[in-house]
Amino acid sequence: MRHNKSFNHLGRQAGHRKAMLSNMASSLILHKRIQTTVAKAKAVQKFIEPLVTKAKEDTTHQRRTVFSYLKQKEAVTELFRVIAPKIINRPGGYTRILKTGFRLGDGADMCIIEFVDFNATYTEGAEAPVVTAEAKPKTRRSRKKATDSAEDATIVAEKKSAKTSTKSTKTSAPKVAKKTNVGKKM
Repeated sequence: MRHNKSFNHLGRQAGHRKAMLSNMASSLILHKRIQTTVAKAKAVQKFIEPLVTKAKEDTTHQRRTVFSYLKQKEAVTELFRVIAPKIINRPGGYTRILKTGFRLGDGADMCIIEFVDFNATYTEGAEAPVVTAEAKPKTRRSRKKATDSAEDATIVAEKKSAKTSTKSTKTSAPKVAKKTNVGKKM
């Protein structure tokens, strides 16, 4: 008997359910809203709310804890860099579920789950989230800028032109072919 067991198994075994919730939470973080069934949305809401609370404190330990749940580096980075600063003053309730009707195929109750602070329709007076072009992932490797490579190319071209001008001024001796061992038996 399952007396007082209120956890929804979603018709899946534990490994499948954890992977599904992790993927849905990562999609929600990256896209700020997803469309799913009401049962899955409620499960994702319970899954992601504690992670967003952990993201308010940006420490290595918190990042590793959140990464152990999400398993996606891009989602963890987005959560700590974009979402956490926006919800820092909110005590809880970071997501909302908006019911959208029933699915045509099987009649499942559908909804949209989204972050509260990232919907321009409902947040009056606040601007929509701005995605900057500078939010590319940073790597440890140093990359030369296009201007540096253009300057290097002009310097190399100047050196080559200087070498060719000095060669043209000198009188060149007839070139003698070098002896090679190509094609000979050893």
